[in-house]
Amino acid sequence: MKIASTKLDTAHLPANERALRLCSQALELKDRGDYGGAREVMRPIWPEFGRRPDTNGLTQDVAAEVLLCTGILTSWAGSEDQIKEANDWARDLLNESIRIYEAAGDFRKVAQARTEIAYCYWRSGSLDEARIMFLEALQKLTIEGNTKANALLGLSVVEWSSSRYDEALRILRDNATLFRKITNHYLKGFYHNQLAMILRNRGTEEKRTDYFQQAIREYEEAESEFKLARNTLFRAEVKNNVGFLLYKLSRFRNAHRYLNEARRLAVVAKNKVVVAQIDDTRAQVLIAEKRFKEASVVARNATQSFEKSGHQCLLADALVNHGIALARLGKTEHAQFILQQAIEVAHQVSALNKAGGAALILIEEIDQLPLEVLLAAHDNAYEWLADSQSERLSQRLIQAGRKVIDRLRVEAKLDSTPDSLFNKGCSLPDELLKFERGLISQALARSGGSLVHAATWLGIGYQRLAYTIQSRHKDLMKERTPVRHRSRKRGSDL
Repeated sequence: MKIASTKLDTAHLPANERALRLCSQALELKDRGDYGGAREVMRPIWPEFGRRPDTNGLTQDVAAEVLLCTGILTSWAGSEDQIKEANDWARDLLNESIRIYEAAGDFRKVAQARTEIAYCYWRSGSLDEARIMFLEALQKLTIEGNTKANALLGLSVVEWSSSRYDEALRILRDNATLFRKITNHYLKGFYHNQLAMILRNRGTEEKRTDYFQQAIREYEEAESEFKLARNTLFRAEVKNNVGFLLYKLSRFRNAHRYLNEARRLAVVAKNKVVVAQIDDTRAQVLIAEKRFKEASVVARNATQSFEKSGHQCLLADALVNHGIALARLGKTEHAQFILQQAIEVAHQVSALNKAGGAALILIEEIDQLPLEVLLAAHDNAYEWLADSQSERLSQRLIQAGRKVIDRLRVEAKLDSTPDSLFNKGCSLPDELLKFERGLISQALARSGGSLVHAATWLGIGYQRLAYTIQSRHKDLMKERTPVRHRSRKRGSDL
């Protein structure tokens, strides 16, 4: 979305001053969500997206600034334009800038570049790598300011994406003073929006309506800050988040109203990824309304958009919603395939919490899973969600385990009673009788019911086996071949 004219008259400026002026203007437009305008500003020294900018004739510090700027724009604009390779291109540019900054001893700039690389990892779903990069950046940031605020926000987002909501909330609350001090409206809006999302999750977990009210106030603050930042795209994301909160409160009509406005703003901003995110939220609302056919169509469209853009975490979420809609339409085989695809997508980028969530939903939504798939889904969900701080998720895991146990009991034809847990004596004759019956039943099964062959396998005589069955295990009579009575030969008349 073009928000302001991107024409800058810099031809008269010296090369270094010109490059710095272009970078400053481009990053300002990026904070407004005008990625296309930012790229246009940089065109004089960065004519082709995906290529290295022209740094000939620039001093090392200015060249590093150009590489940092184009790396940031490549990451954000590539995300908007659904270019899968953009994160890799961005990391190459940012790493080159880091090498220059490290040689110059400019550790604040090193931290800024590492923060942007961390965001690249987060977008691709590599949460562990993103967390490491954010922490490394924060170790170098001893002075408060926008760079530190941006890194803290990123770390909170990673913890939130990992379902570590308490840790994500702690990061923001421990640094509330910093976020009050900064004057960057984009970062302040980001802070309020992120805080609202965490409060929404905590409210859901703890069933606390006061958290929901706090979340709504934080969303209002975020909307106000993004308006001041003139960032239409992030205003769309805030409205999408409000729509999601209203859906969680079962206020479906209002949820659709906010989602309609969010989608309108995202279309104005020409951001297909955010449009797809809004569609994914709408699919969840439609599922809650039991409008499964509509939900399936909307979720499928969202998955197609995320596949094109390479947003693997968002793709995994959309696949889960598509799978749920299909399962509730009774299309179990297709639903199983889609949910297993969600697990695979999330696992490929090490988003194990999302892979675990998808595995858990596979158990919950598909009743007749093949036993090996059911066991694998349970074991992996339990492992991948082990670090989750969600009480609700823990309860769901317990219920899934109960479902697995019930299935195993059916498969093994076992019954259990509370008496099975108590220490008690046994009757040797009864136990020997059970053992004898088991061996005879096994022998009859192997011999196809033939008493002769079963007796041979057991190493006893035919008559003894027949007598044992008749006298002590009459219920096994049905497992042997029918008794054939021989006809007597009549004597000759002489």
